[in-house]
Amino acid sequence: MSAALEALRRHPAIWRRRAPPAGTLATGFPPLDEALPDAGWPMGALTEIQVTRQGVGELRLVMPALAELSGRGRWLAWVGTPGVPYAPALAARGVVLPRVLWVRADNAAEQLWSVEQALRSGVCGAVLAWPARMHPRRLRRLQLAAESGGAWALLFLCGTAPARASPASLRLRVAPAARGLAVEVLKCRGRPGARVEIGLDE
Repeated sequence: MSAALEALRRHPAIWRRRAPPAGTLATGFPPLDEALPDAGWPMGALTEIQVTRQGVGELRLVMPALAELSGRGRWLAWVGTPGVPYAPALAARGVVLPRVLWVRADNAAEQLWSVEQALRSGVCGAVLAWPARMHPRRLRRLQLAAESGGAWALLFLCGTAPARASPASLRLRVAPAARGLAVEVLKCRGRPGARVEIGLDE
């Protein structure tokens, strides 16, 4: 390859579709992949999704990735959900239902223990939780557990102020938009935040 062609290929103004690295899972929404530093959800790490109220579409945002993980035979642990996961809706989105583990936690301590154990197990592809509030030290424990088990730790924070300091690799704020969802990247590794709108029927 000539030096001129190589310089052109590396030019930052040239658009190229990035393939997610091995430690990343594509979101299923190309505009969001482009906004994230590694072109997808970070595996072996903690992701926080903030919403003003439940049911704005936050689960639809992660469904393609959950379907992919369950299709690979990885467990999806749902801990302390605000309601019973609706199996027909999960199946319609491609989630393999026998790979779904629903854990009922009666209090915050049980929820934290269950999330941490599931993350460290090494068999869960993703662990989803809905904590009311969590201290940064506890978040750090979950981040370390996710790294240890190679799992995607996913916390949905609703109507509460997030911890000022968080070890989360990725923090998003999600709100309804005209076409679907407005996703604001509050924190990520390696690049400034961004805001994208995605259609939920993409």
